Amino acid sequence: MQVQDIMTRDPACCAQDSTIREAAKLMAQHSIGAVPVLDDTGAPIGIVTDRDICCGAVAEGLSGEIAVSEIMTRDVLTTSPEEDVSSCCSKMEQRQVRRAVVTDGDGKCCGIVAQADVARKAQGAETVDLVQKVSQP
Repeated sequence: MQVQDIMTRDPACCAQDSTIREAAKLMAQHSIGAVPVLDDTGAPIGIVTDRDICCGAVAEGLSGEIAVSEIMTRDVLTTSPEEDVSSCCSKMEQRQVRRAVVTDGDGKCCGIVAQADVARKAQGAETVDLVQKVSQP
């Protein structure tokens, strides 16, 4: 099974100068927990999660009008649509992340694969390993 078989295609994304309020609205509208942050060419330069907004902004008393670039995770894990799901899961486990941004041959964001996608669509062993290893302290 390949990443393209389980990924969410064309995810909601934002620019680095989008506000955290705008990112939060996207998350609420699409019922998602993370938004890839793209540069002008459509390439991922980060990811902002609901946790980033809650713990990195709200808990620190930051304004909802600051740019997502102030709180986003810059070291975003990427994968290709053709990558094997088990290989992608291994990368997610090693990095202890719940999501990977999927990029096409030009390096542009074309999807996202989340731990929930693996749980819903992949085989049982991959799901168990991913959940256990990502959740380790």
